[in-house]
Amino acid sequence: MKVEPTGIPGVLVLEPKVFEDARGCFFESFNHAAFEAATGQRVAFVQDNHSVSRGPVLRGLHYQAGRPQGKLVRVVAGSVFDVAVDIRPDSATRGRWVGLELSAENRRQIWIPPGLAHGFLVTSPVAEVLYKATDSYDPASERCIIWNDLTLAVAWPLTGEPIVSAKDARGEPFA
Repeated sequence: MKVEPTGIPGVLVLEPKVFEDARGCFFESFNHAAFEAATGQRVAFVQDNHSVSRGPVLRGLHYQAGRPQGKLVRVVAGSVFDVAVDIRPDSATRGRWVGLELSAENRRQIWIPPGLAHGFLVTSPVAEVLYKATDSYDPASERCIIWNDLTLAVAWPLTGEPIVSAKDARGEPFA
């Protein structure tokens, strides 16, 4: 597995080793020991989530205040622009974001440690996103930062207005 750091400490891009031949390909999408060795992080995933969205759906920027979740995110169909925002109170990179394309074709994954907000924009007609979470969904601690927050100024690759849920449209400002 290849591991690339990002501009936010702890947020990592992971690329699996892919074995391809005339039949197709094979790769490990997750191996606990390899993940811990590559990232230096000890994690226990307790929930897998599967999201199917049509473009240009934008989901996020979500986080849980009381029970923060670490997320290992990948795309199994289509493509998304995936974003992690550092909202940790004592972080030197608080208020910074990183974004990258995740797609079924590039097979990249992003590790987003607990304490960050997460969102994505579907950049294909349909996208299926899978992510492992380190804590269970907790509606009482669920929060949302408005996707187009002026302070964060996330550079979403939009050509028009995105489709957002009513809940996401009511997201709070970062400040």
